[in-house]
Amino acid sequence: MKFCSLAALVGLLALSTTSSACLLPEERENDGHIRAIRGRQSRNNGTPIGTGDRFNRGTVAPRGLGSQGSSTSFSTILNVNEIASGLKGLASTYGIETFTTPYKTYQGASIQGAIVGGSGGRCKDAYRVFLNGNIHARERGSADNVLFFISDLLYANKTNAGLTYGSKTYTAGQVKTALSAGIVFIPLSNPDGVAYDQSSNSCWRKNRNPASGTGSASGIDLNRNFDFLWDFTKKFASSVRSSVASTNPSSETYHGTSAFSEPETRGIKWVLDTYTKVRWFVDLHSYAGDVLYSWGSDENQSKYPSMNFRNSSFDSVRGILSDTPGTRGGYGEYIPAEELTTQTTAASRMVSGLTGGGGSQYTAIQSSDLYPTSGASDDWAYSRHFADPSLNLVHSYTIEFGFGNNAASCPFYPTVAQYNANMRSVGAGFMELLLAAVELGLGDKTTC
Repeated sequence: MKFCSLAALVGLLALSTTSSACLLPEERENDGHIRAIRGRQSRNNGTPIGTGDRFNRGTVAPRGLGSQGSSTSFSTILNVNEIASGLKGLASTYGIETFTTPYKTYQGASIQGAIVGGSGGRCKDAYRVFLNGNIHARERGSADNVLFFISDLLYANKTNAGLTYGSKTYTAGQVKTALSAGIVFIPLSNPDGVAYDQSSNSCWRKNRNPASGTGSASGIDLNRNFDFLWDFTKKFASSVRSSVASTNPSSETYHGTSAFSEPETRGIKWVLDTYTKVRWFVDLHSYAGDVLYSWGSDENQSKYPSMNFRNSSFDSVRGILSDTPGTRGGYGEYIPAEELTTQTTAASRMVSGLTGGGGSQYTAIQSSDLYPTSGASDDWAYSRHFADPSLNLVHSYTIEFGFGNNAASCPFYPTVAQYNANMRSVGAGFMELLLAAVELGLGDKTTC
């Protein structure tokens, strides 16, 4: 979850709502600094968290909404144990290969994922799309959306059927095309944070690492912990630093003690280091109704290659969006024109799926249009091939699904109707991404 634009705030306030993709109003000081959330008075916690294990210790496979018809709906959110059980159920039912990243969380949890589609087998070069869920704890439904979408693909492929999400319908042939891209996925990349949020209903955003303090000072914002302009106090103009991230452990955007200080972010790095041919990456967040594409550090420009995140001579002006790149010292983040075209084309495809799947209008925008950020997963994944030309180009996105529940104790807790609509939106959005990835390019051919 990134911040929101002024225009978005105005529109939302006109509707008497809180901010959507933004940090919440009570998380922001009057001077623009970011602080920890205070509890809300509402006792409404949105869709209930499931109890027990509907997948019976991995002996039952999940099945999503896209393969069950428009009358089907779910009434509870998956608990942390069910996410692990559901992943095991997919493996036992469909024979997919699972993995566990090498890094345990502070509370000793494992971060698990799997690979599906591609050419099958153990050829790591065959997997070209990476879907990541629930890096922010309170964004309920993120892990569910990833797990149930993969389950839809696998069920439809096995039964030679199509999928339907809202007004978007996909044939059995399109399902097979989507799977041919080869998918790496992690449903739940912040298990400690999600477990705490589900048990406390505290609108908890971060992980649970207490290295820098206790209470609200516990935890790191994992989406400020990646190695992209992480040291924002040096890399951004002084006038914008207080909103880019934070060095204060009590802040909702505390970036940690160093880039990749956290096992959760190191686990995501491990995926891209292991599946080195991944070409497309989506980090799934809520809520704004947006598809965000790089860069998030400043406005895009394709005219000045030397004007880029590695060039320290621009540290004093990076992040100022009101300037004009190349004019009077103005800065913009370099992106090759052909890569920008690919980024926006795929983003538009995802928007069409998200909108048709759930029935509410989504928008594709550059990440910095919301607010300049540092240390975000999508910018880091996209930046890798610039920092090291031997690494693969990864087109990277943040999907901000849903539109918030302002009657709840935390607006990131969807109603049952929103939970189901979000799942249909994301399912169609993911389908459009996979089909676009096949059409726009998966990189060089698999050689093993």
